[in-house]
Amino acid sequence: MPKLAYLGPEGTFTEEALRILAPEAERLPSPNVTAALEAARSGEADGAVVPMENSLEGAITTTLDELARGESLIITAELLLPVEFSLLARPDTEIGHIKRVFSHPAAITQCRNFIARELPDAVVVAAPSTAAAAQEVALPGSPYDAAIAARIAGEHYGLVELAAKIGDRADTVTRFVQVSRPGPLPEPTGADRTSLVVFLADDHPGALLEMLTEFSVRGVNLSRIESRPTGDGIGRYFFHFDFEGHVADARVGEAISGLHRISAEVRFLGSYPRADGLFPQIKHGTNDGDFAEAAGWLGRIRTGQV
Repeated sequence: MPKLAYLGPEGTFTEEALRILAPEAERLPSPNVTAALEAARSGEADGAVVPMENSLEGAITTTLDELARGESLIITAELLLPVEFSLLARPDTEIGHIKRVFSHPAAITQCRNFIARELPDAVVVAAPSTAAAAQEVALPGSPYDAAIAARIAGEHYGLVELAAKIGDRADTVTRFVQVSRPGPLPEPTGADRTSLVVFLADDHPGALLEMLTEFSVRGVNLSRIESRPTGDGIGRYFFHFDFEGHVADARVGEAISGLHRISAEVRFLGSYPRADGLFPQIKHGTNDGDFAEAAGWLGRIRTGQV
């Protein structure tokens, strides 16, 4: 039975994602993303599940930074999890009696309309996580009357659900990834995603364009690009890329090789099945057969068969 670390405590959306990605795994809650990934690196766990990005809040920058540094970890799977917040309270609590609400700042932001409409007189206090908020509300003598968290948190801590799906946007989704120490990659499915971190060799006009050109000329479609500071001074950045395809695809392999030639460092973060199952539209001239035919043509020229 594999052991997977995750962003805890028990009752987080990350635990819910882990249960879907690896229902048979032993679960190891960690206090933060850094600790979860370090558990995977050290061997304390066989891997980890962490949030990568949210459709409203954007990238989870801690995850991006941690994957770019330290010993390499490889993404082996992803999950798109709908984010559905609930108002949770101790049994026998009535919504009209709630005066203090506890939750993570992101959850508070995403439930702003519900709070204004249903809890106009309540004081809302920021918590380290939605699960920690539920855990605190469940304690006898807690100063908080309710928590905004995932339904799974109520199940863990004995709270009742006073209101469900209270987020302002019903279509909010968080993307989670499962990572492990480097090893054999998932086989190509045709509907795959590859992730990289690229460090610039030097800062000069057109440096980002040069990187993007490596993708463009080979018909590789980017699905996400994020810049993050290196920490070496103002204006110094590295880049996270997600794009369609598997490293086993000729167009992807060629693009990665091109990036390796022009960059200070390319960190490969994995090729894995897309959670949405969408197949890319491959431009004429960029499928594996086209690359093989071109290589054969060039080989014949080099041997004088013109």
